[in-house]
Amino acid sequence: MRNMNEDILIVGGGIAGLTLGLCLHARGISCRIFEKTSEIKLLGVGINVLPHATRVLHDLGLGPALDAAAIRTSEASFFNRFGQLIYTDPLGTNAGYATPQYSIHRGDLQHVLANAFVARAGCEKLITGISCLEARDVRDGVSLQFEDNAGQSALLVSGRAVVACDGIHSNLRKQLHPQEGPPRYSGFNMWRGVTRWLPILSGATMIRAGWLETGKMVIYPIRDNIDVEGRQLVNWVAELARPLVKEPRDWNKPGEVEDFIAAFEDWRFDWLDVPGLIRGAEIVLDFPMVDQDPLPFWTQGRITLMGDAAHPMVPRGSNGAGQAILDAECLAQLLTEEDDAGAAFETYERQRLEATSKIVLINRVAPPDTLIKEVIERTGDRPFDNIDDVISKAEMAAFQQRYKEVAGYDLATLKMKAK
Repeated sequence: MRNMNEDILIVGGGIAGLTLGLCLHARGISCRIFEKTSEIKLLGVGINVLPHATRVLHDLGLGPALDAAAIRTSEASFFNRFGQLIYTDPLGTNAGYATPQYSIHRGDLQHVLANAFVARAGCEKLITGISCLEARDVRDGVSLQFEDNAGQSALLVSGRAVVACDGIHSNLRKQLHPQEGPPRYSGFNMWRGVTRWLPILSGATMIRAGWLETGKMVIYPIRDNIDVEGRQLVNWVAELARPLVKEPRDWNKPGEVEDFIAAFEDWRFDWLDVPGLIRGAEIVLDFPMVDQDPLPFWTQGRITLMGDAAHPMVPRGSNGAGQAILDAECLAQLLTEEDDAGAAFETYERQRLEATSKIVLINRVAPPDTLIKEVIERTGDRPFDNIDDVISKAEMAAFQQRYKEVAGYDLATLKMKAK
């Protein structure tokens, strides 16, 4: 039996930690995952996982489970705030990618990952109800101090190395960077919700409409056929410029519809009643759009960071979960090739830090729906008669291509990597 002191210790049982656990197990590397919540619950709302990340999940054999839980996103359609179509961009397999783009409830994705990890590695490898307070390099490994939900902090765990996958407020991130300030507020707040609704447009469309100063919406379905009427569970995001009232700490704070609905009250189109969608929500969350400046390093000895603990980014462009999944694949492969975990961590940092830093920065200034802003500026934020008189399809395609190239999921690059 393998000595548990040789395990890779993973702090955090979210998307990053669970994917890393699956990637390590697939390569014969023993690991344990430590999650602060007592059980993995269906928290949060919807996310999208892009094709470069779904390739990793399909390689792990999770394609059937994802197809059962998610919706394959077929296209992104861009609209102005008057409901006029600007541009449609095919996505996932519709765009020629080998694997789909998935729209999925974050909790459903986490359940798919957790169920697979427990089934493959064993339930004893997923330890819940404890939080990591500190990590220390010791001879031939690391030692972690944990606190349980009752506040007892005497638990010590030893292992080969530790990967912090516990999000933007990671204690190990704070340990490596004690002088770092609080999360950086973008100047924009988002309210997120899910609503039971009949299929909109194709029933697999990601809708991006309007712009931040006057109100922006992102809308897409995350579950199909949830009742006998054929309704879907539809995720929506409302974004508005808003001063920060207090330092953001709670990502699951309940939101109030009346705080933002005025910006969308006249968004009644022949294809969607937006205020009706918002008011029909089962849940609304108030979520400040924050990130952190890219770090100079993630790794110190046998301690490293991953996912939001390494590179929290403004939630635009469907990159948060995807980049965490790519982190996991990269690090697992390097730990397969290199016996020295510290050396593998340093190579992982060299390969992933710069790439993710670029995405953090471009999300601040040029998210994938910047072409809507371009159209607004050219039309003076008024309805148009013909979009081709405002901007050419080639220009709009170029906007999308530039973002995909920086984010690392343009089709040509992925096909080249697959060879």
